Amino acid sequence: MASPLSPAAMIEERPLISGGFVYRLTAGVAFLAALTVAISVGGHWLGEKISLAGHTTDTKPISVTIGDDTMRLAANTIRFPSERADGTAERVDLYLTWPQMQGYSEADRMRFDDISQSSSLLFLQISQSTMSRDMSGRLEPIYSQLMDGAAYAGPFGLTAHRLRADAGYNGEILLTAPRSGETEYVVRCLLPSSPALATSGDCQRDVKIGRDLSVLYRFSSNQLGDWRTMDAAVQNFVNTRLVDKAGPVATAVGGR
Repeated sequence: MASPLSPAAMIEERPLISGGFVYRLTAGVAFLAALTVAISVGGHWLGEKISLAGHTTDTKPISVTIGDDTMRLAANTIRFPSERADGTAERVDLYLTWPQMQGYSEADRMRFDDISQSSSLLFLQISQSTMSRDMSGRLEPIYSQLMDGAAYAGPFGLTAHRLRADAGYNGEILLTAPRSGETEYVVRCLLPSSPALATSGDCQRDVKIGRDLSVLYRFSSNQLGDWRTMDAAVQNFVNTRLVDKAGPVATAVGGR
């Protein structure tokens, strides 16, 4: 009669690491590796998106029609992503470096992202005209009726006019200057007590361009010394991007 097996002998011998465990371990390592790659790629993509914060360096031309006017604008000059689409629009918002008149680029990233440097930007809002006159044309029929007290010398050769408290301009000053062969220059500003307190939108002026466009542009009071060249540059920037519907584009389009 065979002797009974010892308890040790009755225990089935199995490998310390089973095939199933090895398979599950390998699959887990592969999954973690794939996850690491995904996080790396996704993190890089997300990091780029966060750093761009709605900006784009793309200079492809966008064709925008507002009323009877069509413009071709570089994508990186258009401020909001929702407006970077071909077609008809009620308005388009632009931002440009001053005095270069360029759109967003990696080289100028901090000028767009750092609020302390935003005084070197111009902000344009282009829409269909709702008034028959631009700001210069409104000087005599409208603004002259709202002036309060005597005019006085303003900065950079401009004449300053206070506006009545009940006119709704909340402390804005009207600045004017005659121009040879042109209508009088007119701009409204909230002049800060110190240049250090200036913002990117202290001053605003609107001009009529094209068939029926109103171009409202805002800039820092720290740039008031450039009022002559700035007004010409803004008008030239928009005029050279207008499309003649009966012919080709007026000029090449770019972010510069």
